[in-house]
Amino acid sequence: MLYLIYHYGYFCPSISKQKTGETMKLKNRMVISFFVIILVPIILTGVAVTGFTMYQVWSLEKKYGIEGVTYENLSNNTMLLSKMTQKTFSTLEKTASSDPEKLEETSYLNSLNQDLTGKNAYLLIRKGNDMFYCGSPTQDELLFSELPEYGDPSADNDRGVYIGADVQSLIKQVDFTFTDGVKGSAFIIFHSNSMVPQLKKILLDTVFVIILILILTALGLCTWTYRGVMTPLTQLKEATKNIKEGNLDFTIEKTGVDEIGDLCDDFEEMRKRLKESAEEKVAFDKENKELISNISHDLKTPITAVKGYVEGIMDGVADTPEKMDRYIRTIYNKANEMDRLINELTFYSKIDTNRIPYTFNKIHISDYFEDCVDELSVELDSSGISLTYFNYLEEDAVVIADAEQLKRVINNIISNSLKYMNKPKGVINIRLRDVGDFIQIEIEDNGKGIAQKDLANIFERFYRTDASRNSSKGGSGIGLSIVKKIMEDHGGQVWATSKEGTGTTMYLALRKYQEVPVHE
Repeated sequence: MLYLIYHYGYFCPSISKQKTGETMKLKNRMVISFFVIILVPIILTGVAVTGFTMYQVWSLEKKYGIEGVTYENLSNNTMLLSKMTQKTFSTLEKTASSDPEKLEETSYLNSLNQDLTGKNAYLLIRKGNDMFYCGSPTQDELLFSELPEYGDPSADNDRGVYIGADVQSLIKQVDFTFTDGVKGSAFIIFHSNSMVPQLKKILLDTVFVIILILILTALGLCTWTYRGVMTPLTQLKEATKNIKEGNLDFTIEKTGVDEIGDLCDDFEEMRKRLKESAEEKVAFDKENKELISNISHDLKTPITAVKGYVEGIMDGVADTPEKMDRYIRTIYNKANEMDRLINELTFYSKIDTNRIPYTFNKIHISDYFEDCVDELSVELDSSGISLTYFNYLEEDAVVIADAEQLKRVINNIISNSLKYMNKPKGVINIRLRDVGDFIQIEIEDNGKGIAQKDLANIFERFYRTDASRNSSKGGSGIGLSIVKKIMEDHGGQVWATSKEGTGTTMYLALRKYQEVPVHE
């Protein structure tokens, strides 16, 4: 029985871990625990009591040589004692009717009493109004005075007569006549307040088993709940410690699909985001250092030049009006160069934080580029660059764009072309084409071109094809990255083709605006 109880107490947790521990909600776990802690002790107690009772029934029948002991007998001392003494009582009746002289023999009476002693009873013989024989070591005068009279009708019962009050004894009576003619009675007496030892054992064993069942059930449920709750909590505690120490290179494994499993998922997602944020911060700090380095270098060159020309003027080197004019123009151009560089870097900071102010409107792309080409022609003519314009679009071609930012895209591409123009007569061609759902803008130059190894990287931040840091050529390295960012924010694309020594073509693609009719 203890083997059964032990295994049941740990059987539930093991099964639950294998079959339901990874799929059971914490709420369901608590509900099951509630019912288990009620039902399991009841069921196991019932099983234990039944088993003990069956064993004790068998033990009573074997020890006392009786048959037909029932659960009713065990719960009723009177009935049980009646059965226990029935054999001796029958012998006493037979002797009293057939051979009453034996009831005057002390040896015979002792033998009968010896049999009763093992059953917590004893023999008493009354002769007339006096006690002839008492099998008890102590004579109870109160009991003797309460014994039924000779011939009492109530005593003619093989089950016996119960005397209550202060005596509380079961009495079985057999009347007979002594050889001298004196009336006598033989009594089998049992003090019913003295429980049969087997019944005491049943009670003690039952109490012990109930306590043991409660302990094992509670232990099993505590173990089950502890494993289901504390294991993931320990993992989360360790994860919290790692995060506190700045260690994000670990993984939080999900232990189930219960509420704590969901918490593990959320914690793992938080760890991933923290790690991404940390990595982004490292990359951002690296880019900032590079940006500061670029700013320092790119501003140093024109500032040095401005400082040199100013010193020349102060020292009187520009001693002619022609030299003075050339010095002042150079200082002006360098100042414009620094202003342009600062504007690019300021705009880059807005790109990096996604704070570019866009104002999207419908733009007739043909009209827009005609105005744009007119402005560019004036600037490029002064630099000796020939600009040609080809429009293959229909007149009503419309796009949704920010006119100012689109102009910035074109200017950045043109400026980049001018930086790397190495031909005596530079040429820039602008072409507009209809390519289905998109308007394609092509800006072609005949500059020195871009090496194939560099072509895939020209739109990256701070990337320069020149190894040197000459600002007159290399620029800030962010002009084309600005172009890419603006085009992506417009839902468009930008790419390039190039051939060294021949030139480069930049391609811009903007989705056409199309009105969808509304059917009422």
